[in-house]
Amino acid sequence: MQKKTFKISNKIIWLSSLFLGVLVAVPKIAEHHFNFYEALVDSTVTFLFALFIWYYNIKMLPAYSSKDVANGFSSMRLVKGLLLGIVVMFGLACIQQFLLTHLNFGPVMLMFEVRGILVSVMFYMFIHLLYQSAQNQQAGIELERTKADNLSAQYELLKQQVNPHFLFNSLNTLKYMVESGDVHSVDFILKLSDFYRFTLESRKLNVITLAEELEIINSYMFLLKARFEDGLDLSIEIDPEYYQSFIPPFTLQLLIENCIKHNVVSLDKPLKIRLYSAHDCLVIENRLQLKRMPEASTGIGLENINERYLHLVHKKIEIKASETLFTIKLPIIHENSHY
Repeated sequence: MQKKTFKISNKIIWLSSLFLGVLVAVPKIAEHHFNFYEALVDSTVTFLFALFIWYYNIKMLPAYSSKDVANGFSSMRLVKGLLLGIVVMFGLACIQQFLLTHLNFGPVMLMFEVRGILVSVMFYMFIHLLYQSAQNQQAGIELERTKADNLSAQYELLKQQVNPHFLFNSLNTLKYMVESGDVHSVDFILKLSDFYRFTLESRKLNVITLAEELEIINSYMFLLKARFEDGLDLSIEIDPEYYQSFIPPFTLQLLIENCIKHNVVSLDKPLKIRLYSAHDCLVIENRLQLKRMPEASTGIGLENINERYLHLVHKKIEIKASETLFTIKLPIIHENSHY
């Protein structure tokens, strides 16, 4: 995910630092023996220290990501900032002693260090309050965008699931089976019913188990085999340890449909599709035998699947095409990473 850096206007930083420097000089102005040079040096030291604390704390803030929203304040960053602030303020106090040699270095140094700690803590709390507010605002924007993307993805997925061409072809196949007295007609009706029941039950779910997805594939392949017979061959070699992992519903069905859409499927030239697990990924690959007159493709199907994986695990699907194979790798979604 692209990270966004938290920023504060330079105008705010410089004006607030200048204001703090002037504020420090107010007690000296009220003294009976006002020393302009001494007040100027004191204000300049505070101004420079405030600038340093501003930019140091902003630089040390982590870049925003949706995973970091709940991190809150960091005690370690505060301690590091205080220690560095003490060192920097000591250096500035030494410079002031060099410019104002008549001052007693011990009390002045102690006063400067106390002032440095107060400024460091105050700026740290203020900057992190702004940072947390910006994080929450960004998280709200991302949540609304994710909701919109998810609704769009669900709508597109539903359109693809209830594919009118698939339903039309399935009903034509069923008509032929019934007229020819095929003994598998009842099984075909049951599998078609199961497939659309799965569609209705899972259309509002973000993920289902891989075992449930394979049940959908089982019904879907039964329907396709009734139509294509031995012209379509699917081999499944998935390690059983992944059966309880998660997958966006109908992902594999859409990928198989995509294979059929773009490739020749015939008894003379069977389309071979392989589904297997490797290196914590699900891999689906098919031998390329592209149609001479390919169907129009918008690429929305693969983009839809990619967006869902980005939403769930912040990982993209991998698409590779060679002269002979078309391969898609899907990251395994484990229970502990699904949020």
